[in-house]
Amino acid sequence: MFLNLPIEGWVFTGLGVLVLILLMSWLASLYRKAGPHEAIVVYGFRGKRVITGHGTIVWPMFENYHGLSLELMSFDVAPQQDLYTKQGVAVTVEAVAQIKVKSDTESIWTASEQFLTKTDQQREGLIKLVMEGHLRGIIGQLTVEEIVKQPEMVGDRMRSTCADDMNKMGLEVISFTIKEVRDKNEYIINMGRPDVARIKRDADVAAAEADRDTAIRRALATRESAVAKAQADQDRVLAETLSLAKQAEATRDLEVKRAQYVEVTKRQQAQADKAYDIQTAIMQQQVTAEQVKVQQVEKEQQVKVQEAEINRREKELIATVLKGAEIERQRIETLAAAEKQRLIAEAEGHASSIRAQGEAEAEIIFKKGEAEAKAMNVKAEAYQEYNQAAVIDKLFTGMPEIVRAMASPLANVDKITIVSTGNGDATGMNKITGDLTKMAAQVPALFETLSGMSMNELFSKVRGIGDKPSGPDALPPKGANGK
Repeated sequence: MFLNLPIEGWVFTGLGVLVLILLMSWLASLYRKAGPHEAIVVYGFRGKRVITGHGTIVWPMFENYHGLSLELMSFDVAPQQDLYTKQGVAVTVEAVAQIKVKSDTESIWTASEQFLTKTDQQREGLIKLVMEGHLRGIIGQLTVEEIVKQPEMVGDRMRSTCADDMNKMGLEVISFTIKEVRDKNEYIINMGRPDVARIKRDADVAAAEADRDTAIRRALATRESAVAKAQADQDRVLAETLSLAKQAEATRDLEVKRAQYVEVTKRQQAQADKAYDIQTAIMQQQVTAEQVKVQQVEKEQQVKVQEAEINRREKELIATVLKGAEIERQRIETLAAAEKQRLIAEAEGHASSIRAQGEAEAEIIFKKGEAEAKAMNVKAEAYQEYNQAAVIDKLFTGMPEIVRAMASPLANVDKITIVSTGNGDATGMNKITGDLTKMAAQVPALFETLSGMSMNELFSKVRGIGDKPSGPDALPPKGANGK
């Protein structure tokens, strides 16, 4: 069918294909593609657009575009001025920052507004200023030791501190690493010297401990060798001891058998020798029991002791070591029983004696009390028989005792010196006797003071001489006092 086309048809067909090819080439020249490392910002009659990961047609004269790199930017952050730490130490800090534009549309718009028309050097200069300012503030909050020993902590603080400012520019901090910290005053160098000294000290201590362990192990080995040698000597001595013990056992068995033979012989001989003595002792025991009945218990115990002693001597020949303790125990028990019976008899006799003595003492006390009561009754009846003469007699007979008691202080005087001038009748020694007489004359008054009863009242209540009382309780007549 195509072969039958006229020439004009072929021309039009070729022109059409050519126009199509030219159109496609033109459209292809207008098509802009964004690679994985960049974003295309298109603006024009259709508004602004951000193209990432695909392409779009940009119509000339109506639209325009700019590419924005999304690649990682790495640059040094090294402030020219010294940074001062929390301690006031001036340090120089060099760091490496890794920053990129965020991949979301909003962040790309923000970054394009601020950096799209700027070169890479200008963009890095702006970011460095922000990073250096934050670094200065963070260094001022830390000590030199923290900066040197904890660089990761400084990087974490930088990322967290710069996050807000970087977000405002559409950027994010991928990493921040401290590359070098130095100071002009050798603070950092001196800071490591104590650790160096400590490490050296630890090394010396470790070497000393190693020497000590070596010496200890050598001593342990020597001790183990000595212990092994001592154990061998001990085993040898033990073997020799066992051999000697077996020899001693054999000798002992021989001696035991020999003693058994001797024992049988001596026992038969002793039985023959002691038969007459035993019979004589038994007869003597019977005679003694018939003659002295009072000492029967003691004699029986003596006979038992003799029999026990005979048995002990016979059995001692059988087994001196094994049966000696049993024989001794039987003898002690026999003696203890005899002693017990004796003590019981003595105790009973002593108790009877004490009981009889107590009864006698009680009887004496009772009789004495009864006699004292009768004496008191007799004395009371006698007091009822008292008359004026008896009362006066009592008073006068007791007066010497009173005067003696009053003059008793003079008996304690060792020496009296009398100085007399001769004036007056009662001077010198007469003065002392006169004072004693006056003291005796005060006895009635002393009696009245102590008893609260006057002498006249006392004599008024005592019957006159020759008057008889009407009864035990009768009072003396009123005229007894002479009134």
